[in-house]
Amino acid sequence: MALPFLPGNSFNKNLGKTKFHKSHHFDSENDTFLMVGANKPGIGGEPLLGQKYKPRNTVFPRGDGTYLPSWVAFDRQVLSFDAYFQEAVHEKREEQYRVRQCKIYFYLEDDSIQVLEPRLKNAGVPQGTLIRRHRIPRPPPNDDEFYTAEDFNIGSEICLYSKVFKIVDCDEFTQNFLRKMGTNVQRPARPPEDPYMNYRKALDDAMSPLRPYEKYDTLKQFLDHDRHVLRFYCHWDDSENLFGDPREMILHYYLADDTIEIREVIPPNSGRDAVPVFLKRGKLPKNPGNLPQPGVITDRTVLNVFGPSGQGSRYILDNLKTGAVNTEYYTDRELTLGSVILVWGRKFVICDCDNFTKEYYKNKYSIEEMTPVMYKRETAAQSTATLPPYNGFGSEEDSLCSTKGLLPKPPKRDFVKFMERDRCGLESNVLRFLGKMETKKPIDQDRRFIISYFLADDTILVFEPPVRNSGIAGGRFLERNRIKKPNQMRYSTEPSQYYAATDLYVGAHVDFNSFKFVLIDADEYAFKFMEDNSHIFTKSNIDIVLQKIASRLGTNKEDIQAFFARTDPTGSGYIPYEKFREMVLNVEPSLTEQEIMTVARQYSDRRSDIILDTDKLKSIIQEELRKKNYEDFSILIASLRQEDKNCTGYLDRQTIRKEFIAQHVPLPDDMLQAALSVAKTATNNNEQVLYEDFINSLNWRDYPAPMIQYQPVNADDDWCGTRAQNQVNNINYTPLLERIFGSLKDRPEIIP
Repeated sequence: MALPFLPGNSFNKNLGKTKFHKSHHFDSENDTFLMVGANKPGIGGEPLLGQKYKPRNTVFPRGDGTYLPSWVAFDRQVLSFDAYFQEAVHEKREEQYRVRQCKIYFYLEDDSIQVLEPRLKNAGVPQGTLIRRHRIPRPPPNDDEFYTAEDFNIGSEICLYSKVFKIVDCDEFTQNFLRKMGTNVQRPARPPEDPYMNYRKALDDAMSPLRPYEKYDTLKQFLDHDRHVLRFYCHWDDSENLFGDPREMILHYYLADDTIEIREVIPPNSGRDAVPVFLKRGKLPKNPGNLPQPGVITDRTVLNVFGPSGQGSRYILDNLKTGAVNTEYYTDRELTLGSVILVWGRKFVICDCDNFTKEYYKNKYSIEEMTPVMYKRETAAQSTATLPPYNGFGSEEDSLCSTKGLLPKPPKRDFVKFMERDRCGLESNVLRFLGKMETKKPIDQDRRFIISYFLADDTILVFEPPVRNSGIAGGRFLERNRIKKPNQMRYSTEPSQYYAATDLYVGAHVDFNSFKFVLIDADEYAFKFMEDNSHIFTKSNIDIVLQKIASRLGTNKEDIQAFFARTDPTGSGYIPYEKFREMVLNVEPSLTEQEIMTVARQYSDRRSDIILDTDKLKSIIQEELRKKNYEDFSILIASLRQEDKNCTGYLDRQTIRKEFIAQHVPLPDDMLQAALSVAKTATNNNEQVLYEDFINSLNWRDYPAPMIQYQPVNADDDWCGTRAQNQVNNINYTPLLERIFGSLKDRPEIIP
């Protein structure tokens, strides 16, 4: 029952309405005049009374959850339909029409449609994509509208560009989606059969092949085992034949096609030509017999059915292969260690294989142990070539090179050793020792000699420093040359032995051209070089020396305790070097002076080391910066202030060093680190440096330091063994005893 049209019983349609303009019927878009107000020509853009709204896109029912646009909510969601259309065929007797099945895809994100037709073999018509993806308009007179999801259902017909498609089925997702939209989905149907396609199918099924030969599928074997090769080491004993001898072979079995290749291992100076392949790659027959004539072994066998031979005869293929020659070939089953195979009449014994082959047989045939077969005979000891004796002309190396060829060549020099051990800057690579003559003549007993060993070419130079009022003119005592060791035959077939760097050490007795010397001292460079290369110079290896001492202290520990108690009655922990040497020689008399000095240098008294002079270092650094003409101290302070975030005036040493490198201050790194080590630091943190005072101490322009004469490098070229340089006076025996006997806390009886 309708309400009466009285005040209060009617609804005001203008309530909540904000737009009361009259809609445009015509407007311009992209400089083109169009009719734009046909859908909503009413007041405020609303349709007129009785006017139906034509939706331009699919209207989906509102569900629960957040609102998302269709291109996000239905991204990659597609409705799939099975359809067909019938196409007429003109002027052809075999078929009057053709049924073409296709797929229709409806994309929910933008209502676009795509039609695909599956490709058929020998169809004769273009197939694949019939209609590309886009929005398809409806047929006239509704060509201003587009197809939406409501237009698709099983059993409905869709006209797409004058082709009528009948939808017969859809997938499960499409069926569930249409039901949720409220569409009554019909039952699926089957498309009609094409009579001509059924005729084509029956014709193909009844067709028999013309060549009913079986097909060997070798592609799978090739793909599974390509580049997989089994390697066997074989032995062929051909000594029974004339001029025959045992020969070694390598057999390669290719798993990709079951072919075999054999290569021969040709030893040097065997007299055989180095042929690349002994047997080319191919299948190896087990019983080769006679070599067949060309054309006997073929893939197919033919039969002469009727007619004369030659022209006019008729042939068919032999399905039973009555005349085929069956040949057995070697496979991986027959290739085992110890087996004998026939290689075209030659007996090859398989003796060994590589690791890949062993793993292959273990995985495929479960063969765990593959014991190799010994086939190599014991080779006789090779006789060394006897060198001709030295004839006395030239050097031994020069005479030896004249016997190695028709054209004599000079001996080659070890250029790599020369480049590595040649003098480079302060690295001289020269070991200098102080020696004295081992003689009973009173005049020669006081003579001292500087023996220099050059590591670049293993030569030795003996120099005698001049001594005033000695009656002996100093100078070169022995020219620089390689020196042979004594007691060697002069004209021998063996090469002579020369003095090496390991033969020279403190305490060594050497004989240079019948002059006997005893090495009593060495310079600091020689000691340091031998200690740095202690794996070569065993006399300077502290571990080996201490091991010798510890091995002899098993029964003399009480004597060591008594000796330290007598030598160091105050318990200071230091004893003189002479007393320490006396004690070590009593423990191990076989130790040389070099070994004793190695221990003494390791545990020497370092309390009197040179302390760094701050004023001298400041003068040296300012002089270095003055020579480089560096004056950007204000810029350096500003950059350090920028690094000081808390404005404390202090920075750590590493930060200051990095800033010096970043500002390209022309100061060596060792000088900078030495200056930072003595710079003024904070009271609570020794790592924080007062950087402004530190920069001012280096400022030679505003805060110059007094000039001090100094020698940058302590040259040691005039060393003659007479100065007591880096001499070891006292020995700190406490860490020495800790290393030999363990911790002193665990062994209190060792402490004097």
